[in-house]
Amino acid sequence: MVCSHFKGKDQEEKQNKMRMKRILILVVVFFIGFSSLPLRAQEMNCMVSISTPGLPETDRLIMQTLQADLYEFVNQRNWTQYQFNTQERIEASIMITINERLGDEYKGTIQIQSRRPVFNTSYDSPLFNHQDRDVHFRYLENQPLEYADNTFTTNLTSLVAFYVYVILGFDFDSFAPYGGNPYFERAQNIVNLAQNAQERGWKSYESQRNRYWLMENIFNTTYRPIREAMYTYHRLGFDRMTENMETGRAEVITALEMLQRAHRERPGSFLMQLVMTAKSDEMVNLFTEANPMDKNKAIQILTEIDPANSSKYRRMTQGTEAEIR
Repeated sequence: MVCSHFKGKDQEEKQNKMRMKRILILVVVFFIGFSSLPLRAQEMNCMVSISTPGLPETDRLIMQTLQADLYEFVNQRNWTQYQFNTQERIEASIMITINERLGDEYKGTIQIQSRRPVFNTSYDSPLFNHQDRDVHFRYLENQPLEYADNTFTTNLTSLVAFYVYVILGFDFDSFAPYGGNPYFERAQNIVNLAQNAQERGWKSYESQRNRYWLMENIFNTTYRPIREAMYTYHRLGFDRMTENMETGRAEVITALEMLQRAHRERPGSFLMQLVMTAKSDEMVNLFTEANPMDKNKAIQILTEIDPANSSKYRRMTQGTEAEIR
């Protein structure tokens, strides 16, 4: 339950201090600037898993090797120039499912999730939750994972690096307005470099819901209120709820109104879909216990911007509480 994390007073003091420290560091670095922070440390605490349902045992063993190599690729690489202690690393998961193999070619899906801590609580708020169905790569067991920011080397490492930068972009956006720009720009650069790739997922004409369009939405000025809303929602809303629940919830309402403006400008955007996939259950949980005015306002906006889940939002009027998954 979201609200119980803000009402409870029994959090471990040490855990809170570590979480508060990470939040404060991330906020401060935006006002210091890149050049004054030369220290570097790995930023990601990312679980990496590869499943191979229906494939032979030999394939599973090969994928176990790749899983270990990808874990090291994501978690031991410096993706930013900022200093992160172990307790401050960004919590995320990358789950690859391989459905098909032909020689050294593998096809399947990838599920990417990330979350960020809420100030002075033990609660992690989901930031990104997306399944990409265009996974296609070549791999030989024990093959080194080569990657460089300015070169398209392999589809596998480019795909994973792209989503690491997306995770970083969403995370930094939640701590400062457009704070994720440097990482979204690197993700955009990967898309640009991949325009001659044979594999799907990188080009505008292949789908309206792929990596190309994710970056297009991120930098499209029409959708700027969506990114601004993510800062308001997290930094001004959730991070202040331990001080005053109603004030924090009011800021979340403000964030919803920003999402509503973007939706009315251009309904059905990919970026809005991603936000609501990550946030719908959390919003239900938050507003189920809100006062009637805030609850009704939230329901009205949520059913407009996310009609696919309208029945879930309307159940809030019945006092039904949704569990955060």
